[in-house]
Parts: sequence; C-alpha cells; structure tokens
Amino acid sequence: MKQRRWRLVAGLAATTVVSTALAQEQAASGLEEVVVTGSLISDPNHVAPSPIVIADAEALKETGAVTLEAALNQLPQFSPSGTAGNGGQGTGGHATVNLRGLGSNRNLVLLDGRRLPLADISGNVDINLIPDAILSSVQTITGGASAVYGSDAMSGVVNFITLPHFEGIRTDVQYGNSERGDYEQITSSAAFGTSFADSRGQALLSIGYSTREGLNGDKRDFFDLVTPSSFIGQGTFVPSATNLPSQAAVNSLFASYGVSGTVGNTLNLGFNDDGTLFSQTGARNYRGPTDGGYAIIAGNVRMPVGPQTVIQNPLDRTSIYTKFDYDFTDNLTLYGQFMHVDSEVTTSSGGSLTQFGTLTSIPITNPFIPADLRTLLASRSEPNARFTWNGRYVGLPAKSWDEHYDTSQYLIGMKGTLPFESWTWDLYGSYDDTNHLQSNYNAVLKSQVQNLLNAPDGGNSLCAGGFNPFGLTNSSNISPQCRAYMTTTAKSTEVLTQTNFQGVAQGDLFSMPAGEVKLALLASHRKNTYRYSPDSQLASQNIEAVIASLPSQGKYDVTEYAAQIDVPILADLPLIDRLNVGAAFRRSDYSTSGSVDSYEGDLKWTPTPGLLIRGGYQRAVRAPNIGELFAADSGSQIAFGTPPASIGDPCDVRSTARTGAGGANVRSLCLAQGIPTSVIDNYTFPTTATAGLTRGNRDLDPETADTYNVGFSWQPNSQSPWVSGITLSVDYYDISIKDVISIVPGLTALSKCYNLDGSNPGYDPNNSFCALLTRDANGLLQVIRTPYLNLGGLETSGIDVQFAWSADLSEIGFGTGRVFFSTGVGYSKNFSIQTLPETPFQEYGGTNTIGASYPEYKALTSVGYGIGGASVSVRWRYQHAMDDVTSVTTPANPGIGVPAYNLYDLVGSYEFNDQWQIRLGITNLTDKDSVFVSSSQTSTDTSVFDAVGRSYYLGLRFSM
Repeated sequence: MKQRRWRLVAGLAATTVVSTALAQEQAASGLEEVVVTGSLISDPNHVAPSPIVIADAEALKETGAVTLEAALNQLPQFSPSGTAGNGGQGTGGHATVNLRGLGSNRNLVLLDGRRLPLADISGNVDINLIPDAILSSVQTITGGASAVYGSDAMSGVVNFITLPHFEGIRTDVQYGNSERGDYEQITSSAAFGTSFADSRGQALLSIGYSTREGLNGDKRDFFDLVTPSSFIGQGTFVPSATNLPSQAAVNSLFASYGVSGTVGNTLNLGFNDDGTLFSQTGARNYRGPTDGGYAIIAGNVRMPVGPQTVIQNPLDRTSIYTKFDYDFTDNLTLYGQFMHVDSEVTTSSGGSLTQFGTLTSIPITNPFIPADLRTLLASRSEPNARFTWNGRYVGLPAKSWDEHYDTSQYLIGMKGTLPFESWTWDLYGSYDDTNHLQSNYNAVLKSQVQNLLNAPDGGNSLCAGGFNPFGLTNSSNISPQCRAYMTTTAKSTEVLTQTNFQGVAQGDLFSMPAGEVKLALLASHRKNTYRYSPDSQLASQNIEAVIASLPSQGKYDVTEYAAQIDVPILADLPLIDRLNVGAAFRRSDYSTSGSVDSYEGDLKWTPTPGLLIRGGYQRAVRAPNIGELFAADSGSQIAFGTPPASIGDPCDVRSTARTGAGGANVRSLCLAQGIPTSVIDNYTFPTTATAGLTRGNRDLDPETADTYNVGFSWQPNSQSPWVSGITLSVDYYDISIKDVISIVPGLTALSKCYNLDGSNPGYDPNNSFCALLTRDANGLLQVIRTPYLNLGGLETSGIDVQFAWSADLSEIGFGTGRVFFSTGVGYSKNFSIQTLPETPFQEYGGTNTIGASYPEYKALTSVGYGIGGASVSVRWRYQHAMDDVTSVTTPANPGIGVPAYNLYDLVGSYEFNDQWQIRLGITNLTDKDSVFVSSSQTSTDTSVFDAVGRSYYLGLRFSM
C-alpha cells in the first residue's frame, strides 16, 4: 500500500500519474476489470488516447480544503469557476469545475462514469454533491470527449471514482482554521462496508458532514483599499435633467456656506447631518466623516465598501451515500446506489444595500426634507414636482440569501456477460432531482419605502419614527418597527429533474495478429426538466437592488447511440511493442435542436514497454442547455467602475471616451441615445454598476469543437533506483469551438458601441451593440441587455507537463527513507475569443479578470521526504503575471495587471499503523496577501488569490 502511494506522488502534493502507469499497475495487481476514464472499453491493456490526470482522495485532503473545487483548482488544467466560497448576492453558492478556462458548462462531471444531478439551468454540476467519505480518486481527461460521453464534454471530463466495496469501517475528521482564528472549517465522514449472502452481495453506506465559517472583508486589512462606492450613507439628491434647480439658487446657497466658485446644478448633492448640502463630486462643503469607512477620493465623497466584501461564504453540508451489488449467478449482477445531499450556503451583498434600477422618489410634502434642499427645489421650473434620491440603506440589516439544496439520485442496474465469449453488458436507469430553495432575508421592498416617503408624517403613522433618508445619522437610525415594515423574506424555488437510461455492451470483436479488436456499443435516453417559481415581490421587481426574475420552465430529451472501437495494428516488433488505432462515433438526437454527430480518431503507440506516444482528434458537440433555451428574463449586476480609472459609463464626462480623441463623436452619440442637451456637458453616472438583463433563446444552434492532442507518457522499465520512480507525461492540446453560445458581455457592449475598440468608427447609434443599451429620461444607463446568441468562437492551445520522481535513499546510497518530487506545469500558448461571427479573434491569454484567469504559466510543485509511516512535503503554487483584461477590452485605458503569484504550503502525515493516520498542514505558509485586480469591483478575485492568509488543518483517519 505504501509503495503504491509513493508511486502516485505528483500534482496535488502527492498524486498525478498518467493513465498508462495506472493501467499497468492495476493490471499487475490482478484486477479483473479496469475502467479508464475517457473510454467505453474496459480492459487491463487499454489506455486512454487523451491525457489523464489522476488525484487520489488522500492527496485532496492534504490541501486542507473542505471543498473539492478548492483542491482541484490548484491543478494547472483547471481554471477558477464558481465556488461555494466566493459566490455572492444570491448566485447560488455552487462549486463547479472549469477545464482550460472554457467554461464550467463545457466539461462533463461524472460519478463512477455516470452523470450527476444538475445544480442549475446552465447544466452545471455542484461538486458539493460528492460525498467525501466514499471518494477514492478523481480522474480528469483534458480534451474533448463528446463522442464517448456525449454533450457537455467539449473540454474534457472530470470523473469522481468511489471506493470499491470493502468490509469494515473507515472514519475521517479534519479541522482547519486561519491563523487569526476566524475561518473555521470542519469536515467529517464515516463509511461502513459489509458482505452478505455468503459473499454474493456487498453493501456500502457512508455519511458525511462539512461546515465552514464565513469570512468578511472587515477581517482583512487588504479590503480597506477596495475601490470606494459612490453610493453613500448620507444620501444624495438626484436632480432631474428636465427640472433642474436654478444655477443662481445653487450658487447663492453654497456662497452662504463660504464656498467660492460655481457648484454645478446637475451634480448629486449630499446631505450633511446639520441640514446643509454638499456636492458629492468635488466634495464642496462636505462636513461628514473622513474615517471609519468614508473618504474623499480624487475630490469625490466616497464610502468604501471593501469591509463588507464576502471573502468566503458559510457552508453546511450533510450527505448520505449507499451502494450495493448482488450476484444472482456468476454472469448476472444486480446493483444500485442512492445519494442524498442537503447543503446550505449563505451568500450576502454586504452590510449596506444600495438602490438599484428604478429609484424611489420623494414628494415635496415629506416633512424630513432639509430647509436648504427646499430652497433649491423651489427654484425649479416645476417646484412642486417629486424628486429622486440615492443612497445606502445603512440603517437596515445586510441583505443575505440562504441557498438550500436538497438533491437526490436513485440508480438501479444490472450487468453481466453475453453468450459471446468475452462480451459484457451493463444496463441502468437513474432519476435525479434537485430542489433549490432560495430565501432572501432583509429584502427591501420598494413599495414600502415609497409608502414611507409619501406619507405626510414621514411614515411615523406606518411604523415608529418613519424613514428619514437625509443625512448619515438619520439614515442609520431606523426603528425595529420600520425595519420590519421595509423588509421581507422573499422565497423562490427551483426544481430540476433528470431521468437517464443507458445500456453498454463491449467485448472482443475478432482476433488479429497483434491482438483482439475490441468494440463497445452504447444506447441511452435522457430527459431534463426545469421549473422556477420566483417570489411574487421579486417577479414584480419590488425588491430593491434585485432585477426582476420571471417564472420559467422548460424541458428537453435526447436519445443517443454510440460506438467505440480499438484495433491493434502491430505488436511485439522492434520499436513497436504495441500500436493501436481507435475511433468513436456518437449520434445525439435532441428534441430541441435535432440530430448532431460527434466523432474521434486516435492512435496509441508503445515503442518500448513504459513509453506511450498518443494522439487524437475529436469533433465535440454541445447542444444548448435549458437555461440557454428557456430562461425567462433574469437580472444581474454589470460592474464597470468609476471613470477614468475604469471604463464606467462612456458618456460620463470623466471617462476617457469623452476626454479622448473621439470625445466629440461620443458626445453626439450620447445625445442621440437620449441624454438631454442640458445635461450632456456635466453628465456623470452616480455609481459603479448597472443592471444586466438576460433571457433564453430557443433558436440557438449547437456548438461544435475540434480538439487535437498529441503527447507521450513515460514510466521507465528499469531496475535502477534512480529512474524506476519516474513518471513523465507531456501533451500538446489545441481546442477550437465554433458557434459559441454565450451572452454578450456588458463591458463588450459598451466598448463596441462607443468605439473604444475601433468597432463602431462611425459612432452609429443604430449599431447592434448600442441597441442593447437602455437609458432613462435623464440619460442614466439603466439596462444593458445580454441575450444568449451563437456568437463567435473560442480557441486555446498549450502544453501540459506532469513529472514525478521518487527514490528509496538506501537504494541510491544516501541514507534511509524516501524522497519525492513532483510538478505539474501548464503552458497556455493562446486563449482567443471571437465575440461575434466575422469579427477578429482577440487574444485574452495572459490576462486576468474576475471569474476568468488565463495565465501563460501555472504550476504546482511539491518536494518531500518520508520514512516509515511519516512523510513531510512542501508544496509550491505558482501563477504567472497577467495583464488586466482591460488591456484587451479597452486598450486605450488599461487597468493595472497582477504580478506573479506564489504560495507555499507545508504538509505532513503519519501512519501509526494500518488503522490510524494523522495529517496536518499549514497553507499559505508566508501569509501572502491577496492581489489587487483593477477590473474587479471587490479589488481582487478570491477564487484565484488567497484572501484568508496563513491557515492550518489537522486530520485524523481510522480504519478497521
């Protein structure tokens, strides 16, 4: 056992091997069947034509992470995607995996080669579902596999392998925390295995529980520097462009404050606690705090919100998993499994909610209006008109979401042998359901706020004290009765189901001089359904700062037929120990998009034992998922920052679009879009984000991808202690996807409409991207539509290198014990995106933005020493320096990039005996801080850069 573990050292602190080494080792151990991920053919001599990275469960635990995605994201082949830790503002708290940065919905996630329940309408699988207690290893094929596994496998397959049946008990518990004691993580599991009916039957039961403490930005100094918000707790008067206060009245008022010069009558005017006004832009007569979260930045009053940033969300997860098999005869086995996971992730939008979308308004009868503001209101051409305000609800509790998932999978099947020699069959059916209850706590009701503002007594008759939004002290002091009146708990439900039937038969077709020709045949039928029922307040857009999300439902089914063949061409010749060619074909008939075909061809050449040279071509296909087809209008927040540091609203007078060479043309375009002439030369956008609106499209076509890979894996067939412990693989990949299904990115729409990238040189207001923008009567940018379309393409290529070496020191003459070294290096040659058909590809390789990182190099290296049952190692995580994504999207005004990033971990373990093992480790050994990401609203990306700091963990395992 220990010898096998030493040989699996690589990648994740102790485990990455190539498929050749795995197949050889399992064949040598006498296993009757070897299932290689990436193939329908089960055979001890069959190896996958695509590169496979294998990490065992023990190595994953040594990362110290409670969640699997946090461990897998350290591998070079993975890019950060959604995690249960960093999803915010009601995004579901999913933990997904993303191969090659091509999207979490373009890789297929399996459990023992079978599909898992879906977590959302985008076809994602929440890997929080995987029960820790029964996990044996994770096998990742990093290349297109649609022909073998079906749609979604464009960039590869992540296959979680469960423990084989065993008899006895296995328990595991792990505790971790940050050095500061504010990020507690606990995971525990137990598995019980037994046999029955004179060993004809075997059964396994496992239970698991994980919990993680939440962590907010106020616990880390880094987040004090987050870009401040223009929404401030004092509140501001937002003047109407068509009903402005007179400039004379504004000048006279500010002159009475002792302010010289002109204060523009179109600027947002804030409320000091003493009833006077200040100009937020320019900070004229500002009498508020300049500490404790408030500051004057570049002459503008701002409220830093970094301390409200959610670094990691709290998590609670309970899982139950059981499986059994029973041999009726030597040729017929009944098997089944049941999985149930109950998980809850709490997400939050921070401690002080902002108004978003349509602003509430205030009548001049409101008793709380300061006298100085009344003077300005009276100077308007329509003095009795209502006015709008902006600000933060600093007196209300933080808006938060509980994302509660109740997921089950039921599976039953039979397998056996056919009358033909060496042929086996496997037939199963499964049913999954995922019930997602989203509870939005402290959701602010616009109608209730509007009632309070409308009330002649300021709302005191509706709740004690009413609601006074004028000034920081007033807005911070809201009575418990008014808090209850203004807020609600909004509950929405989402139900997804999946029914799957699949049958596979495989075996020897006929003999050739070099061996048996093997064939596998597959038939399957799958149906997916979806139903979403939003809270009525959400559907009517009555919840502040949340865009309306309407009820929606949809379904589709697919029938598939597939075949895979492996043909031995030559064997036992000089320089050709074995030469095989293979092919696979799959036809998928979708009820929504018709029939699509995927296919592949491959070659596997073993010149000498231990050396495999492989290559292949894959045509992969991905049909549109339920969300892309059927989703009703749903909202999001598109953050574009404050100009000139960020893109902002290009019509903003501070933006480089207005101050640059094309400024006059941009001004004309903004006027054509509806910004009033009286405002255009003083127009500023009051915040750092606007609304995005996305809906499904039933006219979408499937995506297609061409994937090429060529490489080799080597495990020396040598008795030399210096080289016998080597495993090496080098693989080149090239993936090109056409007709990419995607939403139009909001920042792309802005950049292209306003010619920031040269794509609208005529500054045409009828440009297709300009048509996606909606402004209100005052010219404020209200919505950027981001529809699903078959847009352009994705292209990426690169090289993966996996190397591991271990040696017994006594055998090489240097003492006792064993040393080991491993490294996994990913080199990305390019990552190019074509936004629309017929437009040029843009190179995003080497850039970084929130939720998407494309470093040129990424590596994971470990070196360690073991003696007896003890081992200790140091792990080095490296990511190459990157430019900010704005170097591509707005090259005339790029943000600051990120430097090279290095993290170091120290891990160790000790096996007291065959029953007890202890492991411990320190992650982020040097307590490295997070890294500033200029295009991120929170100034960093917690899925890429460690914001927790130095942490430790301690784990204990017992087996009997």
